[in-house]
Amino acid sequence: MQVLLTSTSQKHNMLPIMPSIGISCMLGLVIRLTLVAYGEWQDRTMVVKYTDVDYWVFTDAARYITQGESPYRRATYRYTPLLAWLLTPNIHLTPIFGKLIFIICDVLAGYFIYKILKLRKTVSDKTAVICSLLWLCNPLPMTVSSRGNAESIMAMLVLGTLYAVLKKRTVMCAILLAISVHVKIYPATYALPLYFLVGSSGKSLARRPIRGHQRSIVGRTFDLFWPNAERLCLVVVAASVFVVLTGAMYYCYGWDFLQETYLYHVTRRDVRHNFSPYFYMLYLTAESSHSFVLGLLAFIPQLVLLMAVSIQYYVDITFCCFVNTFLFVTFNKVCTSQYFLWYLCLLPLIVPQLKMKIADAVELTIMWFLGQGAWLLCAYYLEFEGRNTFIAIWMAGLLFFAINIYILHRIIEAKREQMSDIEGVKGQDDSSDKIS
Repeated sequence: MQVLLTSTSQKHNMLPIMPSIGISCMLGLVIRLTLVAYGEWQDRTMVVKYTDVDYWVFTDAARYITQGESPYRRATYRYTPLLAWLLTPNIHLTPIFGKLIFIICDVLAGYFIYKILKLRKTVSDKTAVICSLLWLCNPLPMTVSSRGNAESIMAMLVLGTLYAVLKKRTVMCAILLAISVHVKIYPATYALPLYFLVGSSGKSLARRPIRGHQRSIVGRTFDLFWPNAERLCLVVVAASVFVVLTGAMYYCYGWDFLQETYLYHVTRRDVRHNFSPYFYMLYLTAESSHSFVLGLLAFIPQLVLLMAVSIQYYVDITFCCFVNTFLFVTFNKVCTSQYFLWYLCLLPLIVPQLKMKIADAVELTIMWFLGQGAWLLCAYYLEFEGRNTFIAIWMAGLLFFAINIYILHRIIEAKREQMSDIEGVKGQDDSSDKIS
């Protein structure tokens, strides 16, 4: 039997009684705490450690903070000083304090998924819980947060930003957006669609009716960018919070802060193997005088796509941010496994909006994992067998890139089919009202 992943599906009534969101969050927390305890045991007893190497970088940076020194004395610490400050209890209380913070943020991300979905009238409580469980019981975020990776903080901040804008709390949305960008740069890709959405009429540029004479696309685009009170509030508050945070950190740590937190990530050219389709080009041109320029040119496809998607889909802000993040990660000049969490935390938000068969969703998931598997196999032979597999890694990266583009195409098509069905039902209702 073909089951559709849509919020209007009645098949959910055939499922066993679902736990409440509170029980679901407690379940997710218990599983993560168990993984943290297991990780402590593995770290003590096995050669291969469970804890992420970045966690020790965070802890070392926090130790420098407690000694009154700069966290950037720790090599490879390329994050905001706020993270090191947050983890100072690792030194004074317990080394697992940071992990506890990360898993709590992970569970809060699942709770935000539930709260965001509940804002939609067409999404039942059961559907919202099921979608939140896609994150709360997902092995990938559970493992990443319990190993001591800080990506769960970003998931919580991004989802909190979306929840605030959907609740029409523009000031809180701006504050959370500024903090998110301060911690990591990629949420800046949400600034444009959020700006379009705040104070808008609720209709996208493509669907907005044209009154009077036919207006040009330039004129309508001008209307889209035209500031109003709420948009100005969003810009002013977000910019002010970001400038204050950046200024305060610069005052404390100087140029090292700007270089490691921002500039490094903008100019980064990772010539080691990664999933990016640009990796081999940047590897071959690493010593070239044009390498820096090539790295910057790689941003152009991202900028064009992000602009187009923001204009087309900003009204459905959760779907827009998912597509923006997916494109940003897929087209980025550096792409590692932890980047996938940036869009995976948004995936449960769009599941009820997709008219897609379960079998098709499973097929796309298998393709995604097989694409990674092919790349990881080539990377294994390079790292552990010492074979020159750079060409194979690049080809596997291109295959994974093509798979991601295909998956995104299928997701957008599924979204369009669902929207067509909704418009068809509305059209029938309007016809019935006129007849009556």
